[in-house]
Formats: sequence, C-alpha cells, structure tokens
Amino acid sequence: MRGNLPASGARLWDSLMEFARIGATPKGGCNRQTLTDLDSEGRHLLRRQAEAVGVTLAVDRVGNMILTRPGRDPMRKAVAIGSHLDTQPTGGKFDGVLGVLAGLEILRALHEAGIETEAPVVLVNWTNEEGARFSPPMMGSGAAMGIFPEAEVLAKTDSAGAVFGQELARIGWAGDRDPHALQDLGAYFELHIEQGPVLEREGLDVGIVTHALAQHWFDVHVTGADAHGGSGMAGRKDALMAAAETATMIERCALAAGARATIGRMTLHPDSRNVVPGRVWFSLDTRHDHEDQLAALAAAMRGEAAAISARRGVQIAIEDFWISPATPFDPALVGHLRDAARARGIPHKEMPTAIGHDAVYVARRLPAVMLFCPCHGGLSHNEAESITPQWAEAGLVVLADAVLAAAGVARD
Repeated sequence: MRGNLPASGARLWDSLMEFARIGATPKGGCNRQTLTDLDSEGRHLLRRQAEAVGVTLAVDRVGNMILTRPGRDPMRKAVAIGSHLDTQPTGGKFDGVLGVLAGLEILRALHEAGIETEAPVVLVNWTNEEGARFSPPMMGSGAAMGIFPEAEVLAKTDSAGAVFGQELARIGWAGDRDPHALQDLGAYFELHIEQGPVLEREGLDVGIVTHALAQHWFDVHVTGADAHGGSGMAGRKDALMAAAETATMIERCALAAGARATIGRMTLHPDSRNVVPGRVWFSLDTRHDHEDQLAALAAAMRGEAAAISARRGVQIAIEDFWISPATPFDPALVGHLRDAARARGIPHKEMPTAIGHDAVYVARRLPAVMLFCPCHGGLSHNEAESITPQWAEAGLVVLADAVLAAAGVARD
C-alpha cells in the first residue's frame, strides 16, 4: 500500500494558509501564542476538520489534543503523528503547524480512500511547544512523557502573572485524560521545517533526523555595584561591562569546542541612563553533539568567568537552568522514512537536529522519529519564515508512506 495513499499536497497547502489567518500579523507571520484565545480558535478549527473525517478527540489535563482514528486490531498500539499549533509572538506560518496539518491530511486521505490500518492512527497537537509565553518549552510533551510533573506545569506563570492551568481552563481546553496515557503509543512521527539552511543549500527536499543534540541552558548572574555615571572609570564594578566580556568569552569557548551558544535575553539593574549597572542577568543556551564535550564547555566557561570576576571585582554565577541529553531516534522508524524517500526518488539526507522538538521528549519514552523539509534561508521564529508547496508535499508523502508502513494496512 505504500505510495498509494492519495494525500493531497494542494489541500495541505490550503490548510496551512487557512490556519495562517488565525493570529495573522501585518508582516505576514503568525502570533498564536499558547493558551490565548487565538490558540483556542486554532484548536477548534483542527477539531472540526478532524471530526469531519470520523476522528474522535480526547484532551488531557495539560491540554494536549489527541485525535484518534481506530485500527482493525485493538491490541496494536497506536501510531502517532504530531507537532504543535502555538507560535512565537513574531512567528511564521509553518513552524509546528506543518506537522499537525500533514497529520490531518493523512487522516483525511485514509478516510476518503476507505483504507483501514491495523493499528490506530493518532494525531497529537502538543500544548506549549514554543515556551514563548510559559517557560520552559515543550511542556505538553514533557508532562506526557514524565519529564515535567503535571502540577508544576499547571502552576507555571507568564510574565504578566497568568497561571497556566487557569488559562487552560479559561480558553476551554482543560481535559480530564491522564497525560501519561500518551506513553502507550507504539510509534511517533513528526514533520517539521528544518529551521536551518542545510537542506535548501544542498538542494534536498527532505531531511531524515537521526538524533537530537544535547542541550544545556543556564542563567548567568553578574553582580557588581551601582555607581553614578559621572564617576571615574577606574575602580568601577560595572556588571554590564563584565557581562559583555563574559559574553565574548562564551562565544570564543563555544567556537573552540565546536558547540553552539546563544544569549537570547538580558536584563540589567537599575536600568537608568546615568547609573553604572550593578546587576545583570542573561540567559545562555549551549548545544553539542556530545554530552561530555558540552559538560567540558560548561566547566571551561565557569573557569574563565572566575578569572573575569577576580579581575573586575564582580561576582559571576553560571547556574544550571535546563539540561536535555543527546537523544537518538528509533532506527526502525528512521528506516521507514529512508525507504519512503528512496522509493519516491525524493532527494534527502540523514541529519541531526540542534533544536528541541516534542519528538525529542517523546523519544525518551517510546519509538519516535523526525522528518524535516527545507525553509528559505533557514529562517524561522520570524514572520518572514517561508517554504514552498513542493517542499511541504515532499514531506507529506514521505511521512504518509512511513506512517502506513508502521501502522500496517488491513487486508481481508
């Protein structure tokens, strides 16, 4: 049956454009942050479209949507497809939603063709993958896979003090299913835009993701002393200047280690034009293929930070915030994607992901895999994020073939 499912790339593209209108921004992107009214609107649209093809919906206690098409064999564990509908404040049209709507298109095609699979096929819309409003990211999959305690997720607050669990109830998407029930899936597939330039640069239509890089995030606190902006430079304990030197050191250490390091947020105190900052905080995100080398990078940064502290008379604390180990994807599911791409003659390569996705958390508990399609210039988390209909369709058909291979097609 592989290759015969009539999944429509044109209909997938139309669905992407329809969802892009929910939270559309003036610059052509989407602002559909988690647990907002716009998030709820997108969820309702997904529900209506899935139920129109005979799919049943369950919602768990952290808001994950689980849409199930039954299989012929009730003893077979379900094969799932998933991603997320939430976006960054200045997000694009494709990050996350591509994977959800590709799964929806597969369900539509199965329904229209009257194809019965041996195993149930499930579509999952994970809550708060982005972590833009409530941090950290990937809370829905993290709670489901036992990485985050459910109560901790529900108690999280955003920058305005809104509580996750209360907002989930307010928009009408607080379910009663145990999130841990998703650990009983038999397999999980996720299609996503690459969010990097490799596939486009190499002229490839599909990336088969073999593993996820290790990640180590930190909070960095630099403590000096407030002083008048008119005071002499000598003897100052300027936290911002020490933070700037620390940032340059981090870049140098990361380059030497073959790692990736990003400072994404920074705040200073007292934040006044004519006062030398006495305190600075910034976030630090580091990533590497190998956990031991990532740990060595952390040690090197802390050692050099101590030297900066002593020289400038300030205190620099690099504190652990979040750690995600290097995570392999399931070899058998990688094989299904590889076989599908080869059979279709679609140019592809095998590659890692340096970016966290729900599939990474899922892979810690059950067989999971990811599939990438290119995005122009590798641009993502940006209103200008773009892909082509052809790239979306290539990802769709490879995904569909692999899902059918995993779920099995019922034969009389």
